[in-house]
Amino acid sequence: MAEKLHPNVVRVREALRAHGVAGEIIVLDEAAPTAATAAAQLGCEVGAIANSLIFDADGAPLLVLTSGAHRVNTELVARLVGAAKVRRATPEFVREHTGQPIGGVAPVGHPAPVRTLVDTWLSKHDVVWAAAGHPHTVFPTSYEELLRITGGTAAEVE
Repeated sequence: MAEKLHPNVVRVREALRAHGVAGEIIVLDEAAPTAATAAAQLGCEVGAIANSLIFDADGAPLLVLTSGAHRVNTELVARLVGAAKVRRATPEFVREHTGQPIGGVAPVGHPAPVRTLVDTWLSKHDVVWAAAGHPHTVFPTSYEELLRITGGTAAEVE
């Protein structure tokens, strides 16, 4: 990549390389803060976008990598992880625990590991696209690779 990358993207790239991920980070022409905008720019189904959503699970961060075609059922997720309450995290909470902004949260490259659930729906796609630390960046991966690099748990989250 010839262009100068945001420090978050450099951290994500280093984490991906450390995990043996072959897919390269792509810089998009426009920000892709939603699965629909990412899918439109990549020319793929919205379901092949892995939304990286940070939740506050009883005060602890929880990353849910869900298909862009799904909405997360927070009551179901709370039962899955044994939390009394799971709610969408504030932008400050997201940045504190990932070092990344909402709209660009990657599955990896955080200051410390974050407990992760990976939506089983993503397994329906050979190639899955995930954010790479900044709203203008994504990388190709697979469901199995997301489970491996995050240490995540497969789960139905809708």
